[in-house]
Amino acid sequence: MTSLASLVIAEHDNAVLKPATLNTVTAASQCGGEVHVLVAGLGADAVAQAAAQIAGVAKVIHVDGAHLAHGLAENMAAQVLALAPAYSHILFPATASGKNIAPRVAATLDVGQISDITKVDAVDTFERPIYAGNAIAIVQSLDRVKVITVRTTGFDPAAASGGTAAIEKVEAVADSGKSLFVSAEIAKNDRPELTAAKVIVSGGRALGSVEKFNAIMTPLADKLGAALGASRAAVDAGYAPNDWQVGQTGKIVAPQLYIAAGISGAIQHLAGMKDSKVIVAINKDPEAPIFSVADYGLEADLFSAVPELTAAL
Repeated sequence: MTSLASLVIAEHDNAVLKPATLNTVTAASQCGGEVHVLVAGLGADAVAQAAAQIAGVAKVIHVDGAHLAHGLAENMAAQVLALAPAYSHILFPATASGKNIAPRVAATLDVGQISDITKVDAVDTFERPIYAGNAIAIVQSLDRVKVITVRTTGFDPAAASGGTAAIEKVEAVADSGKSLFVSAEIAKNDRPELTAAKVIVSGGRALGSVEKFNAIMTPLADKLGAALGASRAAVDAGYAPNDWQVGQTGKIVAPQLYIAAGISGAIQHLAGMKDSKVIVAINKDPEAPIFSVADYGLEADLFSAVPELTAAL
């Protein structure tokens, strides 16, 4: 049996460590043993230094290679597998990147993946939401190594400073040759990242058009310094871009304040935002399911209520 030690796969852009890594470190610290962080990329020295300062991290493994620059899942999985024999737990944030790499690692190790955990009960026992968050499954794994994805909203972030971890440079594994980075189109956004925002203003299909969505929701978000979100229905209708989608098939969020305007509250949407600290719902339908999770509910027409709220701020 491998002695207890956890490896967290850091998420970053070769310059900045992404906040999801801090929540994953917290989960790893509850699994027993030392917590190590893998920073694999190209020229990511600043990221390795940032990871070394995270409270609770004992060691940072820094791997540098051109084929790791864009976090291609095949190459990342190969790098993780090269390190896997030393660890009892391998943890990824449950982000698009983490959910792309983790199954490859679990399959190659021939172990079951433990997905989307929100709590660590013991070194081999974890909790995860099922049925769109309406039930919690307690999962026990007897596998020699636990491959885990972490729902970041379930864990407080580890302190980004105060740590003094050693940085160990490790030789990169060879390029798998299975995939090639071609290009990226990055949407420019001056607003906070949706999954890390403290305030989120979300709109639904009731807004009726992209023009009305922008005219009604953007001024409120500007006043609050908030990220903009949307229901799946609003995204499918073309009122908002895909990366604004909140819900089970979009992004899971838990801000300090979540304002939902014109969102009825389908179960898939509620699963993505019901852990928010304060939920404000504005909807003219008194039977809308969103009111069942709202701390404050306003039965009103959003086209008058939201501009009034914006003006009052």
